Amino acid sequence: MQAISKSKGSDSGLAPLLLTVVELIRQLMEAQVIRRMDAGNLSDSELDRAAESLQQLEQQVIKLCEVFDIDPADLNINLGEMGTLLPQSGGYYPGETSSQPSILELLDRLLNTGVVVEGDLDLGLAQLNLVHAKLRLVLTSKPL
Repeated sequence: MQAISKSKGSDSGLAPLLLTVVELIRQLMEAQVIRRMDAGNLSDSELDRAAESLQQLEQQVIKLCEVFDIDPADLNINLGEMGTLLPQSGGYYPGETSSQPSILELLDRLLNTGVVVEGDLDLGLAQLNLVHAKLRLVLTSKPL
C-alpha cells in the first residue's frame, strides 16, 4: 500500500489561494487606513487600533505561510497582461500612481472614487426561469 504524502508549498490546495485573498484584503484595508490618515479622518486612538489590527493580521498570514510551507512572495499572483495582484517589492502608497499598477492599486482607486454596478440575473433550469434577482451594488470606501 502506498502512503499518501501531504503536499506542501504552492501545490498545497486551497491554502495559497485563501492566503492570497486574505493578503489582498489586508493590503486593501491598509491602503484605506492610509487614505483616511492622510485626510485627517482618524483619531490617534483609531489609527493605533487600525495599525495594531493590520499588524496582527499580517503576522497571522506569515504564520499560516509557515504552517503550509508557502513563501509569502508566492502570494503575489502574476496575471499576465493585467499585471500582478499585489504590488511588487517597494509597495504601494495610496494616491500615488505607478507605471504598472497592480490589481490592489486599481481596487483601491475604485473604492476611493466609488462605483455602482446594476443588473438583472435570471437562473433557470430546462428553459424555466426559476429565480430572478435585481442587483444594485454600491462599492465605495466613503460613507453614503
